[in-house]
Amino acid sequence: MGRYVTVSAKVPYELRERAAKLGINVNQLIRRALEEEVRRREGERLRVMAREASQILSKIPEEEVVKIIRESREGR
Repeated sequence: MGRYVTVSAKVPYELRERAAKLGINVNQLIRRALEEEVRRREGERLRVMAREASQILSKIPEEEVVKIIRESREGR
């Protein structure tokens, strides 16, 4: 995280004031929430891709997979 960009959001003035009174660091909160959401969506994307790959791979006979692995180990 060497480079940063500025992201802005409009929130009601009253909400910002209430957050300030409670000592909430809005920048830190937004950064953490964004990181968590990105991590969650990346994880979901990987789960979907794994499911799709599993469906494709399940169509390949086991003997064929074993053959390909053995050939790759032997350097063919």
